[in-house]
Amino acid sequence: MKHLLNLLAAIALLVWGTHLVRTGILRVFGANLRQVLSRSISNRFNAALSGLGVTALVQSSTATALIVSSFVGQGLIALPLALAVMLGADIGTSLMAVVFSFDLSWLSPLFIFTGVVLFISRQSTNLGRFGRVLIGLGLMLLALRLVTDSTTVLTSNVAVKALLGTLSSDLLLEITVGAVLSLVSYSSLAIVLLTATLAASSVIPPDVALGLVLGANLGSGLLAVLTTARSAIEVRQVPMGNLVFKLLGVAAAAPFVGLWLRHVSPYLGEAATMVVLFHLMFNLAVGLAFIGWTQVVARWVEKLLPRPIKGAGGGRPHHLDPTALSTPSLAISCAAREALHQADVVESMLIGVLQVMRYNDLRLAEDLRKMDDTVDELYSAIKYYLTKISREALGEEESRRWTDIISFTINMEQIGDIIERVLIDIEDKKIKPGRNFSEAGMAEICELHQRLLDNLRLGMSVFLNGNVRDAKKLLEEKARFRDLERAYANTHLGRLSDNTMQSIETSSLHIDLISDLKRINSHICSIAYPILDSAGALVPNRLRHSAFSDSLSR
Repeated sequence: MKHLLNLLAAIALLVWGTHLVRTGILRVFGANLRQVLSRSISNRFNAALSGLGVTALVQSSTATALIVSSFVGQGLIALPLALAVMLGADIGTSLMAVVFSFDLSWLSPLFIFTGVVLFISRQSTNLGRFGRVLIGLGLMLLALRLVTDSTTVLTSNVAVKALLGTLSSDLLLEITVGAVLSLVSYSSLAIVLLTATLAASSVIPPDVALGLVLGANLGSGLLAVLTTARSAIEVRQVPMGNLVFKLLGVAAAAPFVGLWLRHVSPYLGEAATMVVLFHLMFNLAVGLAFIGWTQVVARWVEKLLPRPIKGAGGGRPHHLDPTALSTPSLAISCAAREALHQADVVESMLIGVLQVMRYNDLRLAEDLRKMDDTVDELYSAIKYYLTKISREALGEEESRRWTDIISFTINMEQIGDIIERVLIDIEDKKIKPGRNFSEAGMAEICELHQRLLDNLRLGMSVFLNGNVRDAKKLLEEKARFRDLERAYANTHLGRLSDNTMQSIETSSLHIDLISDLKRINSHICSIAYPILDSAGALVPNRLRHSAFSDSLSR
């Protein structure tokens, strides 16, 4: 019993080490991995090579599948190229299995010691996160050694020998068991390495080992499909296409397992080498056979999982992909895109306000007020999504971006609330009593409204690009808008003194309206502060550069 527990603990340690390496690499290189994938996917062969390289580093084709699926969901790459990336990703993880099949146990204490020192001393930095990767590698190598030792003791037991002697080859059962083990362990790499170790220790016969390897490959495809099951259709298409490749590959390879054992295995030496090379050759063959089929399989998948027709109900979150949460840099990007979606809704509300004022459209006013509920829902969704991103996994720049997104969405939510109150005032004080602004007053409101709309669009650009020059320009607009609001308030008072009837009737609404527009503008201009602060362009209560400060005072 003790030796069985030792074996189970070693298997668990192997799975945990794989998890540490995968998450550590994604945290250190997440943004760079995204750039490598997005820039190198020019054709299907380059896409396959980039998938191979990224997966060899991450040691998980499932992790690569989730990243690429998010790209497809955001419309950054086409589905056929994403499927080519996955063919390369499967080759990458099989290459890592070959590397780990060598006896590298002597590196285990070195990796663990160095990794612990780095992680404890620099925990919140990339160096500390790289230490986490080293710890994972060391644990994987240690676990493989422990699996070998435990199985050696177990197989010397008379009862275990008798049990192993009853095993008979059932390829379908072996494939099923291998797939289930991959799903449970969340790592086909760990299962292939475990299978190779068990085969080398004669715990399982070679034919059973090859069946488990085929099942592990199938299981990794199923894992990605299940992980993305609740995501958008565009995100689910990549894992489904990759699963189609694996199903076809396993179906084609299964009849040739016996031929491999008879004609190839004798030349490969140890059983462990035979297992990992079979894994590599299987994925190489699938990649070469199907690299030209990516367009065809993409069409199959699009028929199986058709994209929904986008209607008018665009208020639901489009970009908050839960599968991206394991890659913090990718999740930050998703949240930023959703924040811009929220700003688009606010922009539609702001445009509609002028239409309500001009044409006294009560139906439009009601629709715009309902849109504020959408803005609130998007704010809540983005905030909740951001709270699920591990702050410890974020670098300094990503952590600052996290804060910027929260600030931006708060401002958009507050702008939406102000617009809703403005619409209620317009209904109660203008439309229902049948009043109208004076011609001069309406012209002033239109001028402020157009400036506000331009500033909102500039603010969205500043949030997206972080351009310091645009941020300064946006902050300049705050002072200009304030001066314009004061000037128009004075001209309105002048019209009141001239006893202009329309100005008298709408005086309260006019003054409140331009004041509300100024408050909206203040929320928009506050988008510039984090950008200028991070660029060192601000000191307390004023801009650093005197020339720019002078321009504000004018």
